[in-house]
Amino acid sequence: MKAALVRNYGSLVALDVERPEAGPGEVLVHVHATSLNAVDWYGFAGRPYLARPLMGLRKPRTEALGADFAGVVATVGDGVQALAPGDEVFGSQSGAFAQYVVAGKSVARKPRNLSFDEAAAVPLAGFTALQGLRDHGALQPGQRVLVNGASGGVGTFAVQIACALGAEVDAVCSTDNVEQASELGATRVFDYAREDFTRSGLRYDVLFDNAGNRSWRAMRRVLEPQGRVVLVGGPRRKRLLGPLGHVARVTLLSKLGGQTASFFIAKPNSEDLTTLCDLVETGRVKPVIERRYAFDQIADAMSVMGEGHARGKLVVSI
Repeated sequence: MKAALVRNYGSLVALDVERPEAGPGEVLVHVHATSLNAVDWYGFAGRPYLARPLMGLRKPRTEALGADFAGVVATVGDGVQALAPGDEVFGSQSGAFAQYVVAGKSVARKPRNLSFDEAAAVPLAGFTALQGLRDHGALQPGQRVLVNGASGGVGTFAVQIACALGAEVDAVCSTDNVEQASELGATRVFDYAREDFTRSGLRYDVLFDNAGNRSWRAMRRVLEPQGRVVLVGGPRRKRLLGPLGHVARVTLLSKLGGQTASFFIAKPNSEDLTTLCDLVETGRVKPVIERRYAFDQIADAMSVMGEGHARGKLVVSI
């Protein structure tokens, strides 16, 4: 089978590798589509440099990339009862930039109203938005939430999921994405090129920080007295620290008052996949795809991901 591998940082190539087999409790999925996430770009670029001791100093320790997939179950391992060969599924599993992937705990039947390309755009970005708002932001119906960085995969899901959770949602994005954020459900959209949202005088229960471009002092101005900042993303241009510097500063400074800030990494699981599937099938959430690529164009897709200006998900058909 073909798999896109990172043999050297900055180089993504499709090579022939041995097809894996499903073990007990696992399923082998014939992948029809995958999508790119920020974590894939970090593994591809070998950044931030501070993480190189874990990632591999000169060459990546893990050559396989990708997490999101959608496809058809090819075989099932011992003990698997919920899925059978021929079932259409989606999920999140390391090594998804390949024609086949073995999935264990994070795989479920794909939404019936989505194509494989659309379903592949959901998992990791959907997990991040759902878990960030529901679990780490403790967002409740009727509360007010601001999504800073309302474009791209995570941002577009965050606006929709916050609405689905019953919140009043405002958004911050670039001029080109204002209309899109409004269509996804944002009540008020701040164009950061024209207006500083931290000087608006408005207050929010949750600030979902997907951009990482504001200081703790600035973000505090838009928080309710017990407001919460959920740190998700940050600037990629800083080669040494990446978003880690921003995360560390905000987290430490937030310890000094009633307002809080927390950083998390999404945890793929089948229960939340089912939740996302329900949100999609009931029409409350839809994936926003900016561009589709063929498998032999995956390196081009990674270059676009590295620019950090995607309006929606970048999807690769396999």
